[in-house]
Order: sequence, then C-alpha cells, then structure tokens
Amino acid sequence: MKLLIGAVSLATGVLFTGCQCCRNTSADKPSATSMTTTVPAVPSPAAIRIKAGTTAPFTDSSGNVWLADQGFADGETVERADLKIENTEVPGVYLAERYSMTAFAKPLPNGRYLVKLHFAETYEGITGPGQRVFSFNVEGREFKDFDVWVKAGGALRAYVETVNVQVTDGKLDISFTSNIENPEINGLEIIPAS
Repeated sequence: MKLLIGAVSLATGVLFTGCQCCRNTSADKPSATSMTTTVPAVPSPAAIRIKAGTTAPFTDSSGNVWLADQGFADGETVERADLKIENTEVPGVYLAERYSMTAFAKPLPNGRYLVKLHFAETYEGITGPGQRVFSFNVEGREFKDFDVWVKAGGALRAYVETVNVQVTDGKLDISFTSNIENPEINGLEIIPAS
C-alpha cells in the first residue's frame, strides 16, 4: 500500500508542477532580435577587363587582371610587343589588338555600367588621319566616323572612349562597322555603376 501511495504522490507532483523540460519561461522565448533574419549583402559585380588580341590574361601595374580576348564576333588578332605607347598608365593593354571584328557581347546582370573602350593606332600602314575610320554602337549609343588617329592625337597614343550604358536584356552589346580600313580595339573595361 505504501508503494501505491508513493506512486500516486509522485504522479500528482508531476501533474501540478509540470516537467522542467516542457516549461516555457521568458528565458526560453525567442527575442525580437533573434527572430530577425539577416539577409547577406549581394556583392556588386566586379569590373571586367578584357585585353583584345591575346590568349592569356594580363595583369597591369595596378594589379588589375585583364582577361584574354573573348566575346568578339569575327576579326583577327595581332600582338606588337615592341611598341612604346604614350598617353596611358597601362601601356601593356595596347600591345595587342583585335581588328576587323563586327560585334562584341558579354552576359551581364541588368543594370548601369561604365564601359571604357581602349584604342591606339599601332598599325604601321596607317600614317595619318582619315586612313582608319569606323563606327561602333554601345548598347544603343552610336559613335559614327570614329578615327583613332584623330581621337588619340597620332599613332602609338592611347585613347579611351567612356560610355554610360543601361543593360536591360542581360547582356552588353557592341557592334562595329567598317567605313575606311578595319575597326580595331585594344581593350574593354566594363565597370558596374552605382
């Protein structure tokens, strides 16, 4: 009988006090700060740099990596490693080129970009203005009758054309049209704009 009374007493104690593991105290309740979820910041895309006319990446003196030639439709490439290029802090970009291309395309997230097109007249067959003239279009921005010699102020001088664009279809598009001689380009930079 004592055993039965002890068991009833124990069961009653558990019913009235509850199990410690199931009690809900204020310490067990989640706080408002622990319920908020932290959304990781989405990093903005990094700048993309492409050195036209090469098969290997190039690192400039500032540590920027320029990818090997890619994204172009048509054309030929040439390297001229023994040239001295003026009017630039990155002369190595201008020691190779793609010429006679018709287009460039690069998949990108939609958004605003600063596109820098790098040019230098390095072909010894061009000896003055008006001997290489072409047009190009960067995401709807038209550049007609572009003369590298005139823009750069002569041969072996760098010139950068900077264009603000809005990508809305998931890719950057550039088209090139020959007027006199072939279009040429030495490099491209695609920089996300804020």
